[in-house]
Amino acid sequence: MKMHKSIIQRVTAPNGSMFTGPGTNSYLVGVDDITLIDPGPKIEKHLDDLLELSANKIKRILVTHTHPDHSPGAKVLAEKLGVPLMGRLVAKDDSRQDRTFQPDRVLHHGDIITTEEYTIEVLHTPGHASNHLCYLIKEEETLLTGDHIMNGSTVVIAHPDGSMREYLDSLALLKNYQFTRIGPGHGDFLGDPFKVVDWIIAHRLKREEKVVKKLKLLVSCSSDELVKEVYDDVDSKLHPIAMWSLEAHLLKLQEDRVADFYESQQTWSLI
Repeated sequence: MKMHKSIIQRVTAPNGSMFTGPGTNSYLVGVDDITLIDPGPKIEKHLDDLLELSANKIKRILVTHTHPDHSPGAKVLAEKLGVPLMGRLVAKDDSRQDRTFQPDRVLHHGDIITTEEYTIEVLHTPGHASNHLCYLIKEEETLLTGDHIMNGSTVVIAHPDGSMREYLDSLALLKNYQFTRIGPGHGDFLGDPFKVVDWIIAHRLKREEKVVKKLKLLVSCSSDELVKEVYDDVDSKLHPIAMWSLEAHLLKLQEDRVADFYESQQTWSLI
């Protein structure tokens, strides 16, 4: 039996770090009519590699979101190749955004990009970032998830642009689609995608339960005190990063009217 050869090529940028794992994944989709998804950071060698591997057949550039490890290369390559940029507008209230990204076409949930080789369906998946998109390559049954799902690490949800409620809702949304593997923004391809989705949702809800349990035990506490208790299973060196997701959990609990923040004492308590 002849094996199917994927038309999706993963190219990892040399920007490995605590936040990016082995580096940011860029994806070249297609053979003669190539879509580049997430050009990554503005690293000359990485951008040159993308041009060489694509044989200059890139026809459009899409980004999942405008964080600085995913989109800065877009403007450089679009100007060099004369191709359109597609994605969503940069969030105005987040200082961690790549403000060089200006889409020629603003994408919306349900948009379809069709070529003679493949079809891409656009999924709006806010949570990690309000302008986050995933791209379903339908013929390949592959979902390119940017930072919505990563391999090897859970995703940081940072206020004000990030939202834990939106993140959980966007994960649940994925179950409405047909795909058999995930191409994450960081790390290797993932099989059994719905098992992965279920695990992430369960992990987040379990962490939320732990927040409630610790608030009940401590009665009233600051975020600094709470992060040590809720993330006692994580290296304390990572607590400053964990703090972002903790605050996202707390804000969700505030929206749910389970907990509240008391400004005068700078503490959180259950309602």
